[in-house]
Amino acid sequence: MQNILIADDNKQIVMILSEYAKKEGYNVFIAYDGDEAVQIFNKEKIDMILLDVMMPKKDGFEVCREIRKISNIPIIMITARSEDFEKIMGLEIGADDYIVKPFSPGEVFARVKAVLRRIERTNDVQYLKYENLEINLDDFVVKVESQPVSLTKKETELLWIFATNKNKVFTRENLLSSLWGYDYFGDNRTVDSHIKRLRAKLDEFEHPKWEIKTVWGMGYKFEVTE
Repeated sequence: MQNILIADDNKQIVMILSEYAKKEGYNVFIAYDGDEAVQIFNKEKIDMILLDVMMPKKDGFEVCREIRKISNIPIIMITARSEDFEKIMGLEIGADDYIVKPFSPGEVFARVKAVLRRIERTNDVQYLKYENLEINLDDFVVKVESQPVSLTKKETELLWIFATNKNKVFTRENLLSSLWGYDYFGDNRTVDSHIKRLRAKLDEFEHPKWEIKTVWGMGYKFEVTE
């Protein structure tokens, strides 16, 4: 049985989500503020977090950042606000998905199952080496010339998608769908910002036989020189 942590200061929402989660076969842990969420995460073996943005003591963004320093556990953020910049911020700091209130519990747990399925598929193949690039998805470690590259979870996943599909062109929409598992209707420039940071980190090392290249008017690809 998988353990899910529901972190929200709205007790009615917590009750609805927890009851639905139990019916779906999950074991539920509950936190009503950010500090409590971090404490439970550190104490228990949690498989998935539903994380409200606006919480006392620590907000959801702060909790997500803190957890991402030590874990790549799936996190779905929940908020009552629909501003695109909040969605982009949540995704860029490492959230796997983002849901805006009001929502149905069925929608939430459809997203939960989709994220968990993606992780299971990803874990089928965990290691890739091409020239001087190594990607280990088991522990989200990336190396170039045997030197570790400090990438976020999403940057690592983005690099994995490119490197396992050499010379294939991906549109922004392709990448958003692949990374987050659903059609993202906000500002898809979040892909551009991810790639900009990813390139900057990779370009600290020599990699003459491969690069992440912009294909103008189309998207991006992992271009290799055989």
